[in-house]
Amino acid sequence: MIQILFFFFAAVAVGAAINVLVQKHVLYSALSLILMLTAMSVLFILLRADFLAVIQVIVYAGAIMVLFVFVIMLLNLPEDEDGADRIPLGLFFLFLVGATVWNVEPGSGAQAPFVGSPQAIGQALFTNYVLPFEVTSLLILIALVGAVVFAKKDL
Repeated sequence: MIQILFFFFAAVAVGAAINVLVQKHVLYSALSLILMLTAMSVLFILLRADFLAVIQVIVYAGAIMVLFVFVIMLLNLPEDEDGADRIPLGLFFLFLVGATVWNVEPGSGAQAPFVGSPQAIGQALFTNYVLPFEVTSLLILIALVGAVVFAKKDL
């Protein structure tokens, strides 16, 4: 039963990712991305990575995608004419994913029992990776301010 659910939600994630590329309207593309991120969180649950599933929903499908949808609606972007400029980029990303999967050796992941625990992630995030964490939050803030500035010019 778990394998059937896994393949179903994997197909939903792949279908939603393809829909992100072929959708003509940017808002519908963002909504398809939310569906893909949610399907990925279900896949994490099925793989018993509960922490990653919760973070996927809260951070990506929740906060960041709400920000994307807000900025898209604020800018009132027109419908894309044909969307042909996104297809080569999508094929390139598909090639990168395929090359990555092809070159990964089985069993090459981390073998420590507490590597993915919330305590280990939090400790690594706020000790070894505190500078990249703060730079990323600053870049997100700058992007939000830039989107508001661009939207204000049209008003």
